[in-house]
Amino acid sequence: MPEIPSGDDNATTSGVRSCPVCATLFRRVRRQRYCSDNCRRTAWRRRQAAAEPEPPAIPAARSRRDTTIYEHGECETRYLGEQWCHDCNQPCRRIGVGGLCPHCDEPVAIPDLLQAAEPRPARR
Repeated sequence: MPEIPSGDDNATTSGVRSCPVCATLFRRVRRQRYCSDNCRRTAWRRRQAAAEPEPPAIPAARSRRDTTIYEHGECETRYLGEQWCHDCNQPCRRIGVGGLCPHCDEPVAIPDLLQAAEPRPARR
């Protein structure tokens, strides 16, 4: 038969222990983990901060106009992000989203590239 009864919480769980927050030695009463309420709250805050996921990074705001290709109907000049023709001083129509071609530095719209990539039907 054991010397300390296993059902006696004071006898089986009390003793000297080190606080996990501040490393201070303290006399533990029953199942006490921390030396004070302040250390208990600090541990809780640390656990909560570690459990919270970081908010997703929001990309910088960009104007849609900056990536839109416009074309003037009469002179067929294309512009990236500019809605007015410099030569005719008239509004241009929107072609679609695009950018500058890496080879020739001319504005190219994505719909134009998709049209060019579509397979053409075979002629009979």
